[in-house]
Amino acid sequence: MDFTTILIQLVSGVLGGNVGGMLNKAKSLGPMLNSVLGGVGGVAGGQLLGPTLGGMLGATTGNISASAIVGLLLPMIVGMFKKKAV
Repeated sequence: MDFTTILIQLVSGVLGGNVGGMLNKAKSLGPMLNSVLGGVGGVAGGQLLGPTLGGMLGATTGNISASAIVGLLLPMIVGMFKKKAV
């Protein structure tokens, strides 16, 4: 694992997290928290699912896809637990 791979996972996750926030505006956690959770999800998703998708799509494409998908999902899942504003 090299720095470039982690950087790709981080950026893909951050982008995915912000897209997730835009798709679910009512439960969005804000751009900063969406970015942080997306980045964490992106690196984790890239580490766990990247090799699996990499076998099907190619190493870099699989890594980007896995990172973006998990980066998108993590803020949306955490957002479901957000209390409704009164």
